[in-house]
Formats: sequence, C-alpha cells, structure tokens
Amino acid sequence: MVHRSAPRDSDALWDGLRRELDAWGAAGRIATLWWRDDDAARMSPQLKRLLAIADGVPLALAVVPARAEGFEAEASVLQHGWAHDNNAPAGARKCELVDASILDRLAAGKERLERLFGRRFLPVMAPPWNRIGEAVTARLPALGYRALSVLGPRRSRFETNVHVDVMDWRERRFAGEPAVLRRLADHLSARREGKVDPEEPTGVMTHHLVHDAAAERFLARLVAATRMHPAVRWLAPGAVFGAA
Repeated sequence: MVHRSAPRDSDALWDGLRRELDAWGAAGRIATLWWRDDDAARMSPQLKRLLAIADGVPLALAVVPARAEGFEAEASVLQHGWAHDNNAPAGARKCELVDASILDRLAAGKERLERLFGRRFLPVMAPPWNRIGEAVTARLPALGYRALSVLGPRRSRFETNVHVDVMDWRERRFAGEPAVLRRLADHLSARREGKVDPEEPTGVMTHHLVHDAAAERFLARLVAATRMHPAVRWLAPGAVFGAA
C-alpha cells in the first residue's frame, strides 16, 4: 500500500490563491499584478537579495531622493517623498507630505532622481507612510507628476495604488502567509466581482530593508506560483503608469 502524506498547511493556504486565479482564467481574464518596494536609496545587500528573488519580475523601487545614490538595477524608480521625515503634528499619524510647504523639496527631489536614474525614473509620487495632504496631491500634476501611489483602493484615476502589504508594522516583521495570501486573494476577488475598480492592477508592497527570512521565502514562492499560472501577468511599472 502506498501512503501519501497529507498536504502541508502551507500548501492549503496557497490553494486559496490558486483557486482565485483559476476563477480569473475560467472567466477568460488576466489577473494583473504589480510590485512596489519602498525606502530604497542605494544598492544594499537587502536590495540585491530582493532583485534576485524577483528574478525578472518587474519592480518599482520607491527611492528617497535626499538619501539616494545612483545604482544600476533592472527596476523602475518612483519618488518616495523627499527625506522620509515625519512632519506631522505631535500625536498625529506619521506623514512627510503634510502641506504645500514641502513642494519645493519635492521638485528638487524629482530633479535629483531624474539626474541619477534617467529614463528608469517615472514621475510618480509614492509618499512615505502612504499618506499625503490634499493640498499636496492637488499640486502634483502641475509639478510634472504622472500619478500618485498610496495604499488601498484608488479614489481617482490619478492614483494607481498598492493593496497588499507583506509587513506587520506593529511587530516589524513579515505578516505571515495566512494574512498576506488572504489580502491578495481578497483584492483579486473584489476586482473580479466588480466590488473595486477591476482595471486597477493588484499592487504588492514590500520594504526590502526590514524583510526577515520568512518574508523573503514568501516572496520567492509568490514569484514561482504566479509565474506558473496562465491567468497572471506582472505588469512593468511603465505599463502601470502609462509611460511612453
């Protein structure tokens, strides 16, 4: 008699994502994904590991202009505020882009990233902590920004957001396979059923500088699992943000 081992708990968790992707395929649709990684500044060992894990899956690196060093990588560059400083009033949630007083520094940061990264830079604002004041948002197009990227469903066509954060920020560690897979499958399901904008690609957000080994193992498995599924397409940042 041949004894088959029971499926591992981890495999059962991934089955939920596979079933959702199968539903997209059965409907004759492609589940579009994109990947934004925050807090980049230089080619650190952590960033090298992330690029190796991505293994050609397109990446958008949100780079902090005030700290940025030029580096070569197969990735597009977005603007991550100015210096990643907290300018919020005492007691308020952290935010750098609070009001219009930051606009000159954002413009200087945009020029710096254009100089450092050339055509790899896309004029897209990805605010630190995914927060931005309304007065700053209103001025972004006049400063030459093509889009805004924060966390959550988009509120206008000017936004293309991320929806799945792999980190648990209270514990400052990987949020765990159950939580992250549920977030990913839930957003894909909501798109497929028209509960959120079906045209907005599902955005995965990572932070290479604080990933633990569990986060890196998860991302490697996510890349492998999605690459093998015919109903998935990882979009290049230029396609996400309408680059020429």
